[in-house]
Amino acid sequence: MSHGIQDDTIRRLARLRLRARALEAIRTFFTNRDYLAVETPIRLPAPALELHIDALSSGPQFLRTSPELHLKRLLADGAERVFEIGSCFRADERGLRHLPEFTMLEWYRAGADYRDLMEETEALVAAVWAAVRQEPAFAPSVSGVDGPWARLTVRDAFLQFAGWDPVAHYDPDRFDLDLVQLVEPGLPRERPLFLTDYPVEAAALARCRPEVPPVAERWELYAGGLELANAYSELTDAAEQRRRFEACAVDRAALGKTVYPLDEAFMAALERGLPPSAGIALGLDRLIMVLTGAERIDDVRAFVP
Repeated sequence: MSHGIQDDTIRRLARLRLRARALEAIRTFFTNRDYLAVETPIRLPAPALELHIDALSSGPQFLRTSPELHLKRLLADGAERVFEIGSCFRADERGLRHLPEFTMLEWYRAGADYRDLMEETEALVAAVWAAVRQEPAFAPSVSGVDGPWARLTVRDAFLQFAGWDPVAHYDPDRFDLDLVQLVEPGLPRERPLFLTDYPVEAAALARCRPEVPPVAERWELYAGGLELANAYSELTDAAEQRRRFEACAVDRAALGKTVYPLDEAFMAALERGLPPSAGIALGLDRLIMVLTGAERIDDVRAFVP
């Protein structure tokens, strides 16, 4: 084995040890807060309908893009706090920060909204930071994680970095392009930041505030130049959720994308009654990238496809 390959192996193993310590800290954090650890199906007949998220097929079914719908079904059945750590899959995602198979941490909490999850996410990341900071691989790409973190609305961010207001004048193609090319590069890298209050058209499963114009109670977390998490106050209106899914199906068909069947088990759970709640998906691989300063997602996993 050459010295270069040996050094790479040593660094990878050190990052894997830090990753293992981080996983222990995450499970302890949620257990101490009375969250129920669960496992939900990976192979599904009906992944969630979202315009720009495409599922990988698995025979007549699909590999999950997220455990979201199953976790919310548990809330509808009476669970108050649930979390899951597991593999998720998305088609056509491969790059320095993307893999077709990646690890997601998701948690859902009844009686909470997206602001509550900001505080909980700050506490979680601080707990993980404290647990891994003595690891040899600890070389974070941010200066610190003590809260509260900065908040910036999508409207203000686009006005500052892109010169237009996507809340009042939503343009889906321009929004996605400018977010990636203009807004995200302009966000501060040295400290975590919540980008909040998205256009309603960019939050298919989120509750909206009846402002003029309305905004969705959604935020994304950025740190070290990476988008780490997506959270929102949950939409609990079954009729409105069905309308949004059906509109998304039309839009996917217009783009030539696969139109997945509606998850009627999830819709039935909404009709039974989903309590006011909030949920979040956090990319575990990307969190480890921030904690280790890794530039490639490949470098924080034991194996990659």
